[in-house]
Amino acid sequence: MWEHIIFPLLLTIFVLPQLPQARDDFSRQPAGQVILTRHDRSDSDPQQVHISLLGSDHIRVSWITDDRQAPSIVEYGTELGRYDAKASGVHTSYTYFQYSSGKIHHVKIGPLEPDTTYFYRCGESGPELSFKTPPSTFPVEFVVVGDLGQTDWTASTLAHVDGQDYDVFLLPGDLSYANGHQPLWDSFGRLVEPSASRRPWMVTQGNHDIEILPNHPKGFVSYNSRWPMPHEESGSTSNLYYSFEVAGTHIIMLGSYTDFDVDSAQCKWLEADLARVDRNKTPWILVLLHAPWYNTNTAHQGEGESMRQSMEELLYKARVDMVFAGHVHAYERFTRVYNNEKDKCGPVYITIGDGGNREGLALDYEEPASPLSLYREPSFGHGRFRILNETHAFWSWHRNNDADAVVADDVWFESLSTSKACWDTVDEKVPSSFSKDEL
Repeated sequence: MWEHIIFPLLLTIFVLPQLPQARDDFSRQPAGQVILTRHDRSDSDPQQVHISLLGSDHIRVSWITDDRQAPSIVEYGTELGRYDAKASGVHTSYTYFQYSSGKIHHVKIGPLEPDTTYFYRCGESGPELSFKTPPSTFPVEFVVVGDLGQTDWTASTLAHVDGQDYDVFLLPGDLSYANGHQPLWDSFGRLVEPSASRRPWMVTQGNHDIEILPNHPKGFVSYNSRWPMPHEESGSTSNLYYSFEVAGTHIIMLGSYTDFDVDSAQCKWLEADLARVDRNKTPWILVLLHAPWYNTNTAHQGEGESMRQSMEELLYKARVDMVFAGHVHAYERFTRVYNNEKDKCGPVYITIGDGGNREGLALDYEEPASPLSLYREPSFGHGRFRILNETHAFWSWHRNNDADAVVADDVWFESLSTSKACWDTVDEKVPSSFSKDEL
């Protein structure tokens, strides 16, 4: 049966002692074969385990069992095989056309110590797993991957990601590419479990996660059931947009596929959320969304424009540092931008919808290249944003190149929280120009 197929690349381990440099003669990768992972555990054993951040010192552990009587309990501790704490949680399930999900468990554990390894077991059975909590202070490192899917390129991306340590995984939409075929959500959960059970995964939705049917007119039933995020903790009424904080960084996850006009609940929430940010406490602000506001690829042109017109001014006045998007299956980095012009007080925009989706790469760009676009390349890969301190961070984009992850683009950034010139002019649009590719 197709659900029992697994590709050999899924089991490959890539060792990255030193990252090679980019090659100019690299040829583009074709679309990958879909990986369909088999369910090889008992009905009561946990599968599809993943963790997410829940407030400043708690984590949500999520998993699925076929056994409807399996308990929603997590045992955990800081020593291998010894659990000195236990927490119980909630469970849910859903139906979608003729598909019925397993029992979906969500358990909140904590309070937890920062930068600490915990060992845990779900449902009082199954294998022992472990995760590490993020640090409470700098440095902190985020992996950013969009449009992940479940192909052999996805497996390659995840292997490269796991080849170097990091603290939190950020995914700006399009997770499983199930497109309504629900067993693909299960297959995706099993594929990402080795990574998603070890580090927190924070996600927002993409167009392939909507899955509207007549009996599910609002969509997102699978996404919301399987991947709840800490929206209530940030004052949001929807799982489709929320914010959280990690080690001096305020991170906002926006919804490209829910209402976003200036009078919408999301836009009002965003304005209130940004107003609460204390740049002394969190000098960095990152935003993630799915449909890019700036894009010189010929794919998905203009699809983020309405959202940009509604929300860009809010991000600009708050001096947001970075905006990461997916949707376009390629990589592109822009300079600091506001209202389609270069602006030293605007965010840096990065499109990183190149995780490994089954549709292949978006190969074509508009010509001539816009002066706002500093680097663009249609290749699969992942990004890393390492914040060293209150003022400086290092961004690197790692292209998938067979068994290697090649650093093809990297640049240092300075937080806008430190720019006196930008804060002195926060209530006005300041035209500016600069030539250095180090911001």
